[in-house]
Parts: sequence; structure tokens; C-alpha cells
Amino acid sequence: MTKVINHIAQALEKKKTAFSFEILPPLKGQNIDTIFSNIDPLMEFKPPFIDVTYHREEYLYKERPDGLLEKKVVRKRPGTVGICAAIQNRYSVDAVPHVLCGGFTKEDTENFLIDMDFLGIENVMALRGDAVKSETYFKPNKNGNTYAQDLVEQIMDLNEGKYLDEDLLNSSKTDFCVGVAGYPEKHMEAPSLESDIHFLKKKLEAGACYVVTQMFFDNQKYFDFVAKCRAAGITKPIIPGLKPLSTRKQLNMIPQRFSVDVPDELVMEVVKSKDTAAVRQVGIEWCIQQSKELKEAGVPVLHYYSMGKSDNIRQIAEAVF
Repeated sequence: MTKVINHIAQALEKKKTAFSFEILPPLKGQNIDTIFSNIDPLMEFKPPFIDVTYHREEYLYKERPDGLLEKKVVRKRPGTVGICAAIQNRYSVDAVPHVLCGGFTKEDTENFLIDMDFLGIENVMALRGDAVKSETYFKPNKNGNTYAQDLVEQIMDLNEGKYLDEDLLNSSKTDFCVGVAGYPEKHMEAPSLESDIHFLKKKLEAGACYVVTQMFFDNQKYFDFVAKCRAAGITKPIIPGLKPLSTRKQLNMIPQRFSVDVPDELVMEVVKSKDTAAVRQVGIEWCIQQSKELKEAGVPVLHYYSMGKSDNIRQIAEAVF
């Protein structure tokens, strides 16, 4: 298999923008055919890699017979490891599992990475992760990584053969290529874009190879972000992440959940749409125009957030690639 950074280098050498996308594991109880049915229509566009998200635990409170509440931990979308292995086996395409700080101890993380190494998965996306729904702010697990930079450093330690158990003899080195997230409109918890870029640089200096951005709907936000990163001394590739709008509800949900602005022109086109099908088409056409402009600007990869559905991503890819 191949490192993502090498796929990026090949795209730059050929001066041909590559297509990649991200998928969600199915909800617990569903089988992997739901994943394959969404990946199959996109394979003709020859993605060099496919990201697979990891979803941290959620807490449910169930009432016991005595009237007290019992806290129960659930994972609604398990299966990232198995899906990554299945993708590489079925499609011979590199899978990029997301690895989180939230919900994991450093021991859990090390074991997760060891499993990936055994499966021949050489790429990971290192993310802090979000707070659980019952918390206002992110809280790391006891004995877990606090920031994505800490997670990158742990992965780099494994690449050097340094495990948590320092007494291990003749320990094997892993060989992970690590990606991290960047936020063109700043992370919602960052006090400023400049401070956010400062910490992005720290993640890259810790050993990460490339950046994939949060979704954005105004390409100028991406171009300005890249310019500021370059001015700050960041030289590694910054891949734009795109998501087509598909419902009217997302006009409110996306800004609230991701702190991403939606341009007035796009808002008005969605508001004028008579039904969900029309909204979906507006989202597709807007994303096509974004993609064409970014491709013209020479980005090495266009990365799409599919959210488990491939039909709109396929229409975009048909128009762009």
C-alpha cells in the first residue's frame, strides 16, 4: 500500500487533481454492504485513498427499577478497523482510519495502532475529537491524549519503536503517515485564526505529513487560509475538504455545529428551492463550481465528506474529474 503523502506527491507531479472521500461506519446492527453500496459508485473516479471516521462513545442514562439512573456507554458506529481492512482487501485502495484522543487512553490508542499496523494500514488521521453531547467542552480521558499534537507525538513514538512499556526489547517500528485537520474559518474553540494556525504548525512539526481542511463553502476562505499558513512557515500540503449541502436544515445546523459560514448567495438559492430535491441540486451545483475553481488552482486532492451517501458526490465527480 502507499502513503497518502506519496499519493499527494504523485498528483502534484502529474499536475492532475486526485479524488478522495470520507465515509461513516454504519450504525450498529447494519452490515458492511451498506458501506460497499456507497463506495462502489465512486470507484470509477479512482480514489487513491478513502477516509473512515471513528465515532467516540456516547453516554445514555437508563432508569433502573429502583428509580435511579444508570449510566451506559455505547458506541453507535463501531467498525472502523474492520471497514478499513475490508476496503483495502476489496478495492486495493488505501484506507485512512481516524484516530481520536476523546474516549481513549494512551494504551487504547497504542493497541488500536498496533492492530492497524498488523493489517497493513499505513495511514491515519489524528484528531482530538469532539466533546460528548453531555459536556460543553472536550475532556480527555484519564491517561489519554489531550490534544491532537499529543496524539501525533504518540504515533511518531511508535514509528521510532517507542512503546508505552519502556521495558520492551527489540520493539518493532511502525511506519504511519499521519494527517491532521485544519480549519479555514478557525476551530470553534480557538480564540483566533492566527492562534489556530500556530497550533496546526505544532501538529505538523510533531510529525504530521499533510492537512485536510474542515468543510467550507467560500473558496476564498480556503485560499486565504493557505496563504496565512504559508506565511506562518507551514509548507506541507493542505487538502481542501468539501461537502455539498443537501437539506434546508443544514443552513442552520452546519454553522452551529461546525462554525462554518454559508455565503448569502448559497443561502438564498436554498431558501428559494421548492423541495428537498431542489435543495440537493443547488448543493451539488455549488460544490461543482467550488471543485472546478480549486482544481484550476492546482490543489493535489479534492476530499469530499460523503456522510454515508454517494449519489450527490458521484454527480459532482462526474462533472469535475
